[in-house]
Amino acid sequence: MLEIAFVKPDALPRAGALVLLAAEVESAAAAAPPQGLGQRADEATGGAIGRALQAAGFKGRKGQSATVWAPGAGLTKVVAVGLGKAAELSPEAAEAAGATLLPAVSSDAEATVSAEHLPPALAVALAMGAVLRAYRFDRYRTKEKEEDKPKLQRLTVVTGEPDAARSAWAAQEAVAKGVYLARDLVTEPPNVLNPAEMAERCRQLEALGVEVEILGPKEMRKLGFGALLGVAQGSENEPRTVVMRWMGRSGGGGGKGRRNSEAAAATRPLAFLGKGVTFDTGGISIKPAQGMEEMKWDMAGAATVVGLMAALAGRKAKADAVGLVGLVENMPSGKAQRPGDVVKSYSGQTIEVINTDAEGRLVLADLLWYCQEKYDPRFMVDLATLTGAIIISLGHEHAGLFSNDDELAQRLLAAGLAVGEKCWRMPLGEAYDKQLKSDIADMKNVGGRPGGSITAAQFLQRFTNGKPWAHLDIAGTAWASKDQGSTPKGATAFGVRLLDRLVAEHYEG
Repeated sequence: MLEIAFVKPDALPRAGALVLLAAEVESAAAAAPPQGLGQRADEATGGAIGRALQAAGFKGRKGQSATVWAPGAGLTKVVAVGLGKAAELSPEAAEAAGATLLPAVSSDAEATVSAEHLPPALAVALAMGAVLRAYRFDRYRTKEKEEDKPKLQRLTVVTGEPDAARSAWAAQEAVAKGVYLARDLVTEPPNVLNPAEMAERCRQLEALGVEVEILGPKEMRKLGFGALLGVAQGSENEPRTVVMRWMGRSGGGGGKGRRNSEAAAATRPLAFLGKGVTFDTGGISIKPAQGMEEMKWDMAGAATVVGLMAALAGRKAKADAVGLVGLVENMPSGKAQRPGDVVKSYSGQTIEVINTDAEGRLVLADLLWYCQEKYDPRFMVDLATLTGAIIISLGHEHAGLFSNDDELAQRLLAAGLAVGEKCWRMPLGEAYDKQLKSDIADMKNVGGRPGGSITAAQFLQRFTNGKPWAHLDIAGTAWASKDQGSTPKGATAFGVRLLDRLVAEHYEG
């Protein structure tokens, strides 16, 4: 991961790239180099930087950048990045500036950002944007040309309050590492990241102080995870359920057992659950061949939960949290689950399987019931690349949010806006629930094409027992088809920062 250093204003960097940040100017004139390093660099080059920016028409607009090559004073380049209107300067704008500057300096081993005029919180947001944009998955590249590889190893951020910035960055760096971990998991090829391998990757969180328990097929059969095991039965790769516990508030115990007193309510753990289908062919209800390679990221919900637990542990969050992921592979074979089969879930409820490609909800059904029975959490939030219908509804701009609790829903919406992971609340209701009625079992696993993402959420709600719960359908936001701000093309790790912000703002202490 890109190294970040915060330092006091000093002399010009001896070599490398210098990044200048400028607010948008109202007049027709170009933005001038800011005070501090920017002004000193302009003076050291005889005004060459200011003249070049004027010629380039640089005005400091949000997302705008201009590069001055080899201006002198030992600098390889000076990159000017716009912050947008000064009155609207925010962490979001600073993060966007960090993401904008990163590609412009990636060919330099070191770069310095002149951020003396930014408060520590915005300097940290800028660093976060650069670090997240710098993510790259090159584990399997063997013939990449040297000139195509990014060279940037260290980004030095010049700020008036480096101690405060360093203190704030320690927590944000842990979150960034959680994002990187989630992106790595989603990007791994499915022949590498099967359920057993992903479970072992979860076990590595023990180094951060996370308690990790792995349930294999034998344990799940004994428990009665009939819905999850039904999805997995067609694959040679056996399923796993992984339970991760971070006890940052109580210091241990994992929240086991029922605790019904009002006094204990606030100390119950927070629960996060993820769908982890490491590859989804659709099973017997097989998907079309075109685009099926993308189904390696049908475990993005589980990856988010793993990344979140790493973030919470990495920054020593003062909260008790439990993360559960159900890891399966959905494959067609002679022993695969068939349309028309009836399975008995861990809750005891029976499910008629109409479509084997509606498998994620079956995995989550067992996890939701097991989670509340074993941990009696304060709330449950599940994440899943659950339905294509949510992409039809919301495109790739928002995740679908479904909830039976208004306070939890509003907190999730606000946390998403704060970190740029936007959600849109979708409805639930009895009319949608009726679409799940089965002629031979307690319910069907699909409710037809109308309102497909809603009926999927209604299915999950049947396994919540009225516990405060939210479901995030991230099918449209888990993968980016192009570079988007601080997210390069590929896995987004959508939800790691959102849920970390939710915990930090409302449930720590």
